[in-house]
Amino acid sequence: QVQLVESGGGLVQAGESLRLSCALSGRTFSNYAMAWFRQAPGKEREFAAGISRTGGNLYYADSVKGRFTVSRDNAKNTVALQMNSLKPEDTAVYYCAADYTLHMGATYIPRTRSDYAYWGQGTQVTVSS
Repeated sequence: QVQLVESGGGLVQAGESLRLSCALSGRTFSNYAMAWFRQAPGKEREFAAGISRTGGNLYYADSVKGRFTVSRDNAKNTVALQMNSLKPEDTAVYYCAADYTLHMGATYIPRTRSDYAYWGQGTQVTVSS
């Protein structure tokens, strides 16, 4: 059974940076595309960033492009989200998600919530103005 555990959330001021991390256990990490979603109060959970199982392909939502960087370490079974130049509108609960993509192309990144079978518990990120 896949388990995902996130860490690194917190309270920061606008313009500051924060780094989230997510560890996967229970299965072979390199078989899974990974993504970060976020959910602000009263809003739908939305895709923020994703990385293919090999790490060779990245994809970002327009709202975070140029400010956020997703990366993975297949030796350590972790995926990270470096968030720079944070804005108050980035305030949300951030979720790590995993999708088994070994049978897909190595560059495949699912982009919708329903594609992902495994989810972390979420970590709160709050950006004050």
